[in-house]
Amino acid sequence: MGLKRKELFVCLDCESTGLDPDKDRIIEIAMAHFTLDGIVDRYESLIDPECEIPEISQNIHKISKDMLEGKPKIQEILPPLLKAMHGRILVGHGVGFDIALIAAEAKRFQIPTQIDQQPYFDTLRLARAYGESPVNSLQQLRQHFNIAAEGAHRAMSDVIVNIEVFKQLIKPYQTTEEIFQLLKKPIRLRAMPLGKHKGRRFDEVPLDYLLWAERKDFDQDLLYSIRLELRNRKKGHGFEQSSSPFANL
Repeated sequence: MGLKRKELFVCLDCESTGLDPDKDRIIEIAMAHFTLDGIVDRYESLIDPECEIPEISQNIHKISKDMLEGKPKIQEILPPLLKAMHGRILVGHGVGFDIALIAAEAKRFQIPTQIDQQPYFDTLRLARAYGESPVNSLQQLRQHFNIAAEGAHRAMSDVIVNIEVFKQLIKPYQTTEEIFQLLKKPIRLRAMPLGKHKGRRFDEVPLDYLLWAERKDFDQDLLYSIRLELRNRKKGHGFEQSSSPFANL
């Protein structure tokens, strides 16, 4: 499984009505077949979800219901797209969410697929392992690597940027197998990526917040980082001491 320049990957991005794959619907999809030498082919389409789009989602992707009138339905375009993606390594930023959205839509319309069993590389987790960008959003990584902007936050512009970010992030690795091995294990984060303590090092986050966060349904990297910090505090200082602002007085 060498990381060959001619190896074909599929970069994928969806815009949706919300963040719950089981309830929300895809309103735009973009995908591109690419090698390390460039994009081979691409496809993008707006999609009529046959439902309302919450304002909070419209504020992010700027796609209104009016823009989707007369556009294809997901059940019309999904079978050929699934066929085009089949057998390839999928690439995307937080791509597990896009895969879950597509799998849910396929299930909704009884379209056979095994997309949720396909191998994938999540560039968000690769960026965490890389560790040199202070923020791991796609746009921050674009700026970090001096990649040209592709315009508005829309599916195909994100795909084009994501491909270039992916090429940068995989430079240290010799084979796809090496990348898969890296991503099998949880990755230690440098700072809290969300919430009221976003951007703070874990050793600066209050104990009660870490204990609360440990019980939440966060991704494996964040939970690993939280639990590692809790173990370090328990081993090094004892919980009571580490939580007291007067411990060193």
